[in-house]
Amino acid sequence: MPPLAILAGGLATRLRPITETIPKVLVPVAGEPFLAHQLRLAAHQGFRRVVLCLGHLSEQVEEFLAARGGEFPLDIAISHEGAKRRGTGGALRHALPLLGPEFFVLYGDSYLPIEAAPVWAAFRAAGCPAMLTVLHNQDRWDPSNIEFRDGMALRHDKAARGQPGVEWIDFGLSVFTAPVIADWPRPDPWDLSALTGSLATAGRLAGHEVRQRFYEIGKPEGLRDTESFLSRKTLS
Repeated sequence: MPPLAILAGGLATRLRPITETIPKVLVPVAGEPFLAHQLRLAAHQGFRRVVLCLGHLSEQVEEFLAARGGEFPLDIAISHEGAKRRGTGGALRHALPLLGPEFFVLYGDSYLPIEAAPVWAAFRAAGCPAMLTVLHNQDRWDPSNIEFRDGMALRHDKAARGQPGVEWIDFGLSVFTAPVIADWPRPDPWDLSALTGSLATAGRLAGHEVRQRFYEIGKPEGLRDTESFLSRKTLS
């Protein structure tokens, strides 16, 4: 398995006032910081190296890793965003020296209880520079933003809700090759969805359908659902 990058540098404004003093990945969920759940799941999925892309209140994450990082059978590296806001795409481009030629990407507010190996196999078979996992969402959990057919994401656009064929959603786990990130011409800050939208339009964005729902802590209602799920969840 290639490395897993976790994008965890945002300000998390939708969770304020909680995230005014604590980074989103350390928000308590089911009795411990959310990042502990993410790292435990990553190890369970077969990842061996994780790169945390940090920004807002990153020193608290470093303190957490100093205290508890040894609990997880992972090689954990940190990419600091620095004083400049880079956006999700810029933060990932900044972390490329730690990631290698191909890597998974996960958002720092997502908990995705799926197997990663089939996603990796699908990416290698697709022959595209990037791939999204997609869920036939039909606006059930969040607004759908993807048109998907025959293993390809034909459109990825947050503004496309309600348009014909836009029934899938970006599940939250993706795979990229390093050159497609490095070669994006826009300066920081930039959003990763700008790249995936461009790749979809060009016919270069693969998709891999999953059927499990996603969990996230990016907004209060998602935090409640995830708290409930993880309170019942025990990884074997």
